[in-house]
Parts: sequence; C-alpha cells; structure tokens
Amino acid sequence: QVQLVESGGGLVQPGGSLRLSCAASVSIFSFNAMGWFRQAPGKQREWVATIFRGGDTNYADSLKGRFTISRDNAENMAYLQMNSLKPEDTAVYYCVVASWGVRWDYWGQGTQVTVSS
Repeated sequence: QVQLVESGGGLVQPGGSLRLSCAASVSIFSFNAMGWFRQAPGKQREWVATIFRGGDTNYADSLKGRFTISRDNAENMAYLQMNSLKPEDTAVYYCVVASWGVRWDYWGQGTQVTVSS
C-alpha cells in the first residue's frame, strides 16, 4: 500500500507563493504518474496537475503558468509550486498517484491552503 503525506500548506496572502510537498512511503520511480487535486469549500474536487514518469507535465488550463509540478525520484517526493496565488486557490490540496495505469489509485490526506489577506 502506498501512503502519501502532503505538507507545506498554510495561510498565504494573495499574490504570494507556496510550495506543497508530497512524501511517498515507497519508491516513486516506477509510478506512471503523480499529480495534485484540490477541493475548495462547497466545490467539486478539481484536477490541478500531473507529472508523468518521463517528466512530461499537464496542468489545468486556468492554472497554467502559475503552478508547477515536479518530483524527485531519489527522495520519493512530489511538489507543487504555486505562485501568484489568488483567494480562489483556497482549497484542500491532495497528492495523488497512478501507480501503474491511468487511474489515480492512491490519495494523500490533503493539506489546507488558504489564500487571504
């Protein structure tokens, strides 16, 4: 079983930056993809970004240019760098893994990001 633990969330002012981390309990080298989702209060869960085994990335159109996903296979870590944050970015952010296929089969517990003055 893969365990994912997110960290780095917190309160940040609009226009600020935050870097989320995701620590995996096992090697992520062979994972098909890792990614991030978020869920804002009263809204449906929303896909944020994906990074594939080979390093290619995909982003939600609305976030492209502000958010950057990365991973460090040696450290079994994934990251989400969030810049130019807006209040509407406020959400619980979840780290996810597609271990072998296209389905997100492992989820972290989430970390709260609040963008507010």
